[in-house]
Amino acid sequence: MKGGLFSEMRRKLLGEDDTPMGDVEEEYVELDTSSQEGSKQKVTVRPYSITDFADVKGILDALRDGTTIALVNIKPLKDKDLVELKRAINKLKKTCDAIEGDIAGFGDDYLVVTPAFAQIYRESQNQAVSEVKG
Repeated sequence: MKGGLFSEMRRKLLGEDDTPMGDVEEEYVELDTSSQEGSKQKVTVRPYSITDFADVKGILDALRDGTTIALVNIKPLKDKDLVELKRAINKLKKTCDAIEGDIAGFGDDYLVVTPAFAQIYRESQNQAVSEVKG
């Protein structure tokens, strides 16, 4: 009688059923894999221009989204106010560090800012010198 009581308690607590396995109908759920293939997002390379410190917000939002590489023209702010330019670049650098992205100057008037999935190629000083001498 103990076995019957414990078996019944077990069934109620664990939700087990006494139905023999041969009587259970197997159920399958079909997954739609076609929607997963289309969910891959393309990388967007987008140009930006900074004329004021407030323009940095749009760049930061796009970088946090994680699919945008920003090509930032800093010349308008550079010609206007160097203090604001330094502030804007520092804000971009801090956000890059936070999202594990990368930032680098490209010429005198452009910055390239990438999210975590991309890395900016940089030549080392020694390699550039050895190519010039060789």
